[in-house]
Amino acid sequence: MADIKGTSDDVRAVDMLARGLEDEPAASNQRNLKGALGMLLIILCVTYTAFHLMVLNVTPLETWTFRIVHIAGGLVIGFTLIATGTFSPSPGRGGLWPNLVLKPFAFAALGLVLYALGSFAYAWWLREQTGLINPPPWVWQWGAWSLVGGSGLAMLVAWLEEPEADRVGIADWALAGAGVAVALYLVFNLGALQFRAGVMPTRPDFWVSLVGCALILELTRRVAGMPLVIIAAVFILYGFVGPHLPGFLAHRGYSFERLFTYIYTDNGILGPTTAVSSTYIILFITFGAFLQASKVGDYFVSVAFAAAGRARGGPAKVAIFGSGLMGMINGTSAGNVVATGSLTIPLMKKVGYQGKSAGAIEAAASSGGQIMPPVMGAGAFIMAEVTGIPYQEIAFAALIPAFLYFVSVYFMVDFEAAKTGMRGLREDELPVLRELAKQVYLFAPILMLIVALFLGYSVIRAGTYALIAAAVVSWLTPHALGPRGIVRALELSAHMVIPLVAVCACAGIIVGVIGLTGVGLRFSSLLLALAEQSQLLAMIFAMGISILLGMGMPTTAAYAVAASVVAPGLIQLGVPVLTAHFFVFYFAVMSAITPPVALAAYAAAGISGSKPMATSVAAFKVGLAAFIVPFMFFYSPALLMQGSALQVLQVLLTAGLGVYFLAAAVQGWLLARLNLVERPLVLVAALSMIAGGWMTDLVGLGLGALVVLNQRRLRAQVTTA
Repeated sequence: MADIKGTSDDVRAVDMLARGLEDEPAASNQRNLKGALGMLLIILCVTYTAFHLMVLNVTPLETWTFRIVHIAGGLVIGFTLIATGTFSPSPGRGGLWPNLVLKPFAFAALGLVLYALGSFAYAWWLREQTGLINPPPWVWQWGAWSLVGGSGLAMLVAWLEEPEADRVGIADWALAGAGVAVALYLVFNLGALQFRAGVMPTRPDFWVSLVGCALILELTRRVAGMPLVIIAAVFILYGFVGPHLPGFLAHRGYSFERLFTYIYTDNGILGPTTAVSSTYIILFITFGAFLQASKVGDYFVSVAFAAAGRARGGPAKVAIFGSGLMGMINGTSAGNVVATGSLTIPLMKKVGYQGKSAGAIEAAASSGGQIMPPVMGAGAFIMAEVTGIPYQEIAFAALIPAFLYFVSVYFMVDFEAAKTGMRGLREDELPVLRELAKQVYLFAPILMLIVALFLGYSVIRAGTYALIAAAVVSWLTPHALGPRGIVRALELSAHMVIPLVAVCACAGIIVGVIGLTGVGLRFSSLLLALAEQSQLLAMIFAMGISILLGMGMPTTAAYAVAASVVAPGLIQLGVPVLTAHFFVFYFAVMSAITPPVALAAYAAAGISGSKPMATSVAAFKVGLAAFIVPFMFFYSPALLMQGSALQVLQVLLTAGLGVYFLAAAVQGWLLARLNLVERPLVLVAALSMIAGGWMTDLVGLGLGALVVLNQRRLRAQVTTA
């Protein structure tokens, strides 16, 4: 990598930049295993990632089987790697009960799970060795009962005992074994389950599905907190209490057996969300892991510093470019905030930004990475899976909206820097652009991905080529990926993907309940009724529901749930499928910076040392354009490349000016500070140009030009005076 010069006063900033992004920040409850346990975890992680790459590119596997194994592997690694809670600084005082008291119960739980594993393995042995397709009934019955008892007891023990950072508790080994047992049962009975699950389930079907759902919810709690688990629990409860609810929420109600076995099919957990996490997400997370392990990802951040660091408020503009670039391959807004914000937020504060502003800018930029093509986090892959629209078309349609969002955030930052007189970084604090230019070939993996996609290669093939390019390009740097580096990248990939495996599977639970109860269709009828009064009112209502469903949830899960509830209603209103899903997608993504539950803003506040609520309000203001852009492409489909070249060019130019004036109105600054008359005029100009019609564009352009000319006149008078 290019050398980075610095003075003695800037050692911290230089050290942070040199550190780069290879070391993915560990969660507070992530174990640090050493010795034999550490080696076992590495083997599990590398095997898990390599298995997916092999299935995706070399040896295809039956769809349900692949997804079942994908979830089972995620559960095993997840319970091994992630403890039930944060580690106590004083060992022996972090649990509700002393671990010694709980140990007999932990061993009992492990024994029950091992019995279930043995029973299910015996069924496999009978089939493979004797040809007995259906084992004796007691095999499934006793195995399922012991699985329920063992996993339930293991969860209870894990909640009560004190987690340890350097070892895996017996209860967690039991939970990992339970994940394997669920997979053994489901794969053995695959053909029958595809016919009877959710319709005529057996009692063992129900018990195993129940355990599978409970394991997913528990791992989701560990990796993503309670919000998503609570939402999933509310939906599960909704499946039972439907007959007692009023209005459009009412439904016939379902038995435990039918609900849980239906959820554990391709209508729920094994459906679109897991389809995406087992293919696109793990592939592109692995791509990102290769970029990090080879330090090619550092180059992207260095280029952002060299390009924008000298400008006023330079580190904030670096955050926009760097976080946006890394965010599109990261998969989660909050995760990207932690990964890149530890670098950009201190530097923003150094040049004069308040803590809440620095955190807000990083949160807005990192969230924007989820809407930046070609990767777009992971939501675009789910959109392609759900809608049937080719991924290339979705990525192409996302270009202008993403451009408008980042342009708006850039102007927000620039106007704030101008208003407060902030400086950029000095030349001796920045990477040497001339040296970086010699390494422009490090952009080859991204270019490979884009070119392969638009040449018509499948997303899987394009992503694989990009991954290979990342490894090859690393050989031209001091951080070449040899066998050890590749193993490190595969291990890092598994660490990064496990949270997404859990939340996608948990989102599948919600999607399954929505499909079974038909609440999505009832919501569509409600939207239709609202549209009879006002279509704009219906769209605002849809926006509110999308944000509400997404609050506290990772991006992927937020979009998957909102797409199941809101998008069908918009489509029934006559909104094109692509527009409806983009509308929902944008608001699901922006829920990460929407108060009162704004995960990305809260993560940024933790780094900046500011108050979480104040940071989330500031992030909402910085990302305001994202709450307007969906209405823009609703009224002007040309923003999604749906129209002639002239129409696309018109809306691009006028909407670009619109978000420029919007940023000025929000910050109260254009060429100079806006007075009480100019600020409302600029806001009207912004909204007029955002509307998308010729007449409104002319009105907005006229008002904006009037304010610009007036400010130029006043500045000229001050200069001559």
